[in-house]
Amino acid sequence: MQTSRTKALFQYVAPAVLTNACIFLFTIIDGIFVGRGVGSDALGAVNIAMPLVMIATAINMLTSIGGVTVAAIRLGRGEKKGANQAFMHSLTANFLFAALMTLLCVFFTEPLTRILGAEAQYIQMAKDYIFWWGLFAIPCALSLNFQSFCRNDGSPMLVGAATAFSTVLNIFLDWLFVFPLHLGIMGAALATGISQTVSMLIVLMHFILKKGDLRIRPFRPEAKLFRKVLFRGLPEMIAQFATPVTTICMNHVLMAQLGDIGINAFSIISYVSSLTMSVLAGASEGLQPLFGQSYGAKHEKDLKYYFRAGIVICLTGSTIIVLLAVLLATPICTMFGAQGQTLDYTVKYLPQYACAFIVAGINTLISAYLYSTKRSTYAIVLNTVRSLVLNTAIILGLPALFGSSIVWFTFGISECAVLAPAVVLLKASERHGILYK
Repeated sequence: MQTSRTKALFQYVAPAVLTNACIFLFTIIDGIFVGRGVGSDALGAVNIAMPLVMIATAINMLTSIGGVTVAAIRLGRGEKKGANQAFMHSLTANFLFAALMTLLCVFFTEPLTRILGAEAQYIQMAKDYIFWWGLFAIPCALSLNFQSFCRNDGSPMLVGAATAFSTVLNIFLDWLFVFPLHLGIMGAALATGISQTVSMLIVLMHFILKKGDLRIRPFRPEAKLFRKVLFRGLPEMIAQFATPVTTICMNHVLMAQLGDIGINAFSIISYVSSLTMSVLAGASEGLQPLFGQSYGAKHEKDLKYYFRAGIVICLTGSTIIVLLAVLLATPICTMFGAQGQTLDYTVKYLPQYACAFIVAGINTLISAYLYSTKRSTYAIVLNTVRSLVLNTAIILGLPALFGSSIVWFTFGISECAVLAPAVVLLKASERHGILYK
């Protein structure tokens, strides 16, 4: 039993971590090529546009994670037809939201850019990135949706292979578009869009070739199931808002208190943060099918084992990342093209910001454990406090009270403040044991 659990952990968690890391490597690679090929201001412009991409990802999680949560529990019960219904409802909702995002990015580019806080030299470059990224919003969204269900349908290795290949393709296209073709920010956005489209097509083969239990087929829409999918995905969507909300708040504080050097430094720090949070989220997403199927089958020992293993994975992984951020701060910042004063400033403050990752991983895992086991209400409360309340209040409030010296600690302070209610909600939800519904 112990061997099978360990094997399942490796089969699901490792590809999920790789997948999420590769997904955010797309934007990080964009940042590296933009920073080195176009300049620090262009990197700042991409960072200003990033919250929109993160919001799109959050909406994708609403439909995708909601669907796979319902499907995983039904598969654990042996209800294949019901699981397929959840898949088709999730896929349809995912497509509709992505189509809306494309319309907003293409036809309302400038208003979106200003809402995100772009000013002066950043406006046109941020507009370029938003417009060209928006043209690929649908394949980007479908790629993530297919990956989530393919992982739950028994092919996590295919998902890992698809994202690894598309990441290599993205590196090549970034080089081609930014340097030889001199397409600048537009080229970086095109590279991401094309690479995600290829990833979508690779994972789609799982369903076309009928490798698992899930099928793309005509279905009868049910309002009740749409609501269930959206409700189960709501905790993860709210959790995904933590990063864009943090980024927007930090951008406003930095612009007001530190100016361009703060914005350009945070553009690099936020790339490291996005990659780290995606890796931690990947660990939780890899555990989600194991949580859901164990819950559906009422295997409580397995459920507890996977939760404890998740704690160990998150603590170990986040600690390693923090150590790397401390020891390799200069090479990391140089990789993004930082020079002179910006380099010195970023190297100084990256470790201060990175310390938050250790606590953030635990908060992410607790949330995934709750929504994967039909405790979505508890997860919604936790993620609302985490993503919309405490981080906004702390990031905007503490610098106003104590000055700019505390800015880089605010993310960590926020995550530490969230851990207490996270533990309280977890204990409250199990005060009478795990309830199987």
